[in-house]
Amino acid sequence: MADSIEGTDAQPRRTPAEWRTDIVGLVAGVVRWAGLLIALILVVHVILVMGDANQGNGITSFFRSWADPLALAFKNLFTPDDQKLAVLVNYGLAAVFWLVVSTVVAKLIRRLA
Repeated sequence: MADSIEGTDAQPRRTPAEWRTDIVGLVAGVVRWAGLLIALILVVHVILVMGDANQGNGITSFFRSWADPLALAFKNLFTPDDQKLAVLVNYGLAAVFWLVVSTVVAKLIRRLA
């Protein structure tokens, strides 16, 4: 009778393929979330610039300090006379870039595994 009780409580062992699938899914999810976080930082920076946020404020300087390197080569791609328009277009394009790249990379990770 003890054997039948142990048999019902025991969970089946996971196969290496199941472990691999879970790990690949986790890595793809992390890549996707990283892209979303980067895009969010860029969008918040654009909103703060468009809303004339105080440049001396800690929140504004925090997002600016993170958004500048994350904008990559998009930072000075277009140079219109209006500085706000330049930030909107350039940092907006960078946000779209990160969303697209992270989505594509996450799908490739899932597909290759």
